[in-house]
Amino acid sequence: MKTSIIILLAILGLTGAALAGFYFGRGQTKSTPTATDKPAAAIKKNKSATTTPETKISAPKDSAYEETPASTTANATKNNTGGATTTIDQSLSESTERFTVAIGENSVEEIAADLLNQGFINDKKYFVKLIPPAIMAFTPGGYKLSKTMSGAQIAETLQNKSYMVWVIIPEGLRKEETADLLASDLNWNITQKEQWINKDTAADKNYFEGVYFPDTYLIPADEAPADAAKRLIAKFNERFAVYLPEFNRQNIKWTTGLTFASIVQREAANAGDMPLIAGILWNRIEQGMALDADATLQYARGNAGNGWWTAANAADKQIDSPYNTYANKGLPPHPICSPGTTAIKATLNPAQTDCLYYLHDNSRITHCSKTYEEHLENIEKYLK
Repeated sequence: MKTSIIILLAILGLTGAALAGFYFGRGQTKSTPTATDKPAAAIKKNKSATTTPETKISAPKDSAYEETPASTTANATKNNTGGATTTIDQSLSESTERFTVAIGENSVEEIAADLLNQGFINDKKYFVKLIPPAIMAFTPGGYKLSKTMSGAQIAETLQNKSYMVWVIIPEGLRKEETADLLASDLNWNITQKEQWINKDTAADKNYFEGVYFPDTYLIPADEAPADAAKRLIAKFNERFAVYLPEFNRQNIKWTTGLTFASIVQREAANAGDMPLIAGILWNRIEQGMALDADATLQYARGNAGNGWWTAANAADKQIDSPYNTYANKGLPPHPICSPGTTAIKATLNPAQTDCLYYLHDNSRITHCSKTYEEHLENIEKYLK
C-alpha cells in the first residue's frame, strides 16, 4: 500500500512540474536587441549589400497612443463618422462618447450638423439657437458628450474647455521647439517642460532627437510629459516602419538614415529641393568631404537669444562641437531635428547629380555647382 502511494505521488509531482514548466515557459520572451549604432559616416547605396534587419523602434502600444489622425496639415480632417472615433478612450464612462471638433471645420453650423448626424441632437436649428450669436465657432478638440444630454447641456459643454486638445508639430523642429508647443497647448509648467527635454526624451541616445514625429495630434489636455513623448515616438514607429526595409536593402542603419534626413530637412529650401540636397550631401560623403551643413552649426550653437535657426555665420564654423560638420567629417552623433516623410524619402531616393555645392538665393531658389570655383561664381551672381 505504501509503495502504491509513493508511486502515485511521484506521478503527480512529475505532471505538476511539466505543467508548471509549460506555463512559465510561455511567459518568457527573447529580449530584442536594441540598435546602438553611432551615426558616423553613412554607408551609402551598396545595392548588392545585405544586412541584418535592424530592430524596429518600439514604444508602448495601447489605445492612448493610437488616437492621432494621420494628417500632417493644419486642417485636421474628420473621419467617416463626422469626427467621432471608434478608438477606445479609457477616460470615458459607459454613458459618454468623445465628440471631436476638427481644426478648420468648427463653425456652429458645421458642428450642429455633426451632432445631428451622430445622434446627439435631433433638431439642428434649435441647437443653433442655443448658441450665443457672438460665438461663431467652437474651439477644436475632444469633448465628452452623452446621447442622454439635452441640447442645452451639449451647447454648454462645447463652450467649455475640451478634455482633449489638438497639437500641431511641424516638420523640422528640434525637441526644445516641440517642447514649447506641447507646453503651450497642454499648459505645462517650466518644470514639466524641462523634464520632457532633459529626462523623458533623453534616456536613450537613439531616442534623444529626431523621433518626435511631425504630425497633428489629438491629446488629452492633462497628458503627462512622459506620455506625450511616448505618443510622438509611437507615431514615429508607425510612419517610419514603412521605410525600414529599404534602409536595410541599401545597407543604411536607421539611425544614420534618420540623422541624414534631419539635415536634408533643415538644409532644403522647400520639399521639392530635398532630393537634390540629399544627392549633393551623399556625394560629399562618398568623396570623403565634410558636409559643411549650416543647419548643423545652428544646432550646435542653439538659441543665442534670437531663435534656434537663425543664419549661421563665420564664427559658428569655429564651434567646438561634434555637430559642427565643417570641422568634423561624416554625420553628427544624432539627428538635428525631427524630419518629415519627404526628407526621409529623399534620403532613400536622392537626385542623381554631379553637384557638390549649393546655395539658396534671396528668392529661396537653389543653385548647385560641380566645383568650388563654380560655387564662388554662384555666390557672386546670386548673393551679392
